[in-house]
Amino acid sequence: MDTFWLKIVGFAVLVVGAIVLIGFLTSGTKEPEKTIYDQWEQDDKELLAEPQFKEPPAPTLPVQQPAPTPSAQPSSQVAPGEQPKPQFKELELEDEIEAQKLWIWVENQRKMGRLPVMGYGQMVKGCRDIIQRWPESKYAFFAKRALADLPERYREMYNITDEEIDLGNLK
Repeated sequence: MDTFWLKIVGFAVLVVGAIVLIGFLTSGTKEPEKTIYDQWEQDDKELLAEPQFKEPPAPTLPVQQPAPTPSAQPSSQVAPGEQPKPQFKELELEDEIEAQKLWIWVENQRKMGRLPVMGYGQMVKGCRDIIQRWPESKYAFFAKRALADLPERYREMYNITDEEIDLGNLK
């Protein structure tokens, strides 16, 4: 009679061990779910990335271009393989500090907008304020990038115009 219960316990341990082993082997193939913190970190990287010029679209038909004359070359040449950096208007110290504070506030409002039941209204208002007050600065570029990154339904909801999200020839 004692061996009967030992056989049942041994079988139960074997079944539980098999279930744990199967769970362990199949769980390694899934990607871990993204948390809101992961999304915020990705947003920070994308929104604060260095601006770069967009690549012009490749011509569909080969076009013969005349050989450039020495006088037609620009005086400020960039080394091959190196892209020129966009130039933004330098702000005075007080404006720089104020723009930086407002941009940090905009970033935090964007993070809050990602949460359920929250909206992007305060972020949009801050971005518009930056674009209006410092239109040629790097903060205006960041604000336009943040507005352009919003989903289409929020652009319609907050009446974001194409001019507000136009990055020109930058990306």
